[in-house]
Amino acid sequence: MNHPVNPALGRGVDTDSGMVSGEVAVNKATLYVVATPIGNLGDITLRALEVLKAADIIAAEDTRVTIRLLNRHGIAGRLVAVHEHNERRAAERVTALLAEGKTVALVSDAGTPGIADPGAQVVAAVRAAGYPVVPIPGPNAAAAVLSASGFEASRFLFCGFLPARAAERRRELAGLVAQTALLVFYEAPHRVVGSVADLCAAFDGARQILIARELTKIHETLHRCRLDEAVAWLEADDNHRRGEFVLVVEGAAATASSPPEVDVESVLKTLLAELPVKQAVALAVKLTGGNRNALYKLALTLKDEK
Repeated sequence: MNHPVNPALGRGVDTDSGMVSGEVAVNKATLYVVATPIGNLGDITLRALEVLKAADIIAAEDTRVTIRLLNRHGIAGRLVAVHEHNERRAAERVTALLAEGKTVALVSDAGTPGIADPGAQVVAAVRAAGYPVVPIPGPNAAAAVLSASGFEASRFLFCGFLPARAAERRRELAGLVAQTALLVFYEAPHRVVGSVADLCAAFDGARQILIARELTKIHETLHRCRLDEAVAWLEADDNHRRGEFVLVVEGAAATASSPPEVDVESVLKTLLAELPVKQAVALAVKLTGGNRNALYKLALTLKDEK
């Protein structure tokens, strides 16, 4: 299926800079993935506004949230809901709209759709159906925090939200202990203390963490400290635990003698099949370089599940 597409969303080119000019040409039967502000409504891009104005349909994670953005900029759009509970059905609806020749703009409540937000299933279905998908870049919480973190961010691992259940969260963290890249997590206010405590237990408490909350909003806070100081900072003031969080944690120190990354859980399962917990954990520490406390907690979880 062939559909005309202009991925640059603009036909004019500045010959001096090589940049595409501001002329916007929105195509029919095309899905535009539009990044929207993560807090401050002024962070919307001019190109995003033009696409939202021109789109026949705006597919939104929460139409109540998106309507506030549209009203702020005087945009009257037809909205349909695309949230985590209806994403598969919404993907079918969006694909059907594209088949009618409609232009669809996909937005989440904040930031870039599909990155720890609904949207990925919609994009996958549209691509599978042969329709063009055009990204309209803009705000992203992880990128914003990394830019202001002071960490060397040439290599990082975006982990999204950790599991809500403590046992599952600790298991996932145990698998990240030897990761040398920066680790980036999103977290909700009611879970942030528990998650940071588990980060400290799993990793070296001397590692640095950047705690960012309420990005681009009035009470925006970015606090950097040692991991073993982080829980105390969160608990020192109720305001420190309010808002949506991005957590950036230093990776493990890389040395010439560092062992290659291994599947910690698989190693531990194999050892537990032959050895008591204490001996299995001691040997797993030697084999993987993992944190003893974190591996012990993981071993108990694995034994309980068995």
